[in-house]
Amino acid sequence: MPDNLSNTAENLTLDWVLGVGSPTRPTTPLKVALVTANGDDANAGTEVTGGSYARQNLSVAAAVAGATSNSADLVWTGMPATTVVGVEVWDSAGTPVRLWYGPLSASRTVAAGDELRLTAGSLTLTIQ
Repeated sequence: MPDNLSNTAENLTLDWVLGVGSPTRPTTPLKVALVTANGDDANAGTEVTGGSYARQNLSVAAAVAGATSNSADLVWTGMPATTVVGVEVWDSAGTPVRLWYGPLSASRTVAAGDELRLTAGSLTLTIQ
């Protein structure tokens, strides 16, 4: 998801790199949410609801050449009937903060009870 940091994440990153103030590191674990309508820098997308859907923990390796990706499969079981068009990455604070967002390379339609899987390495996060 190149160039898809939320405004909040952009500000945190700039403040940290430039040594401005005391930016707070996002609360971990980071969580991956599935959306049926994509958001933008300022607005979250429409998150999947129903079935056994729940955000999944994100594990990543250290960044190389300005990028990293999920180091383990992300698996959602018991999905509701829906079409997933994108993902968002949130922290796990009491009031979660959205950090990244982006469309899937191809939408995925699932039937009620299906599983949706993003294999290890398929969710790439970059800052460019």
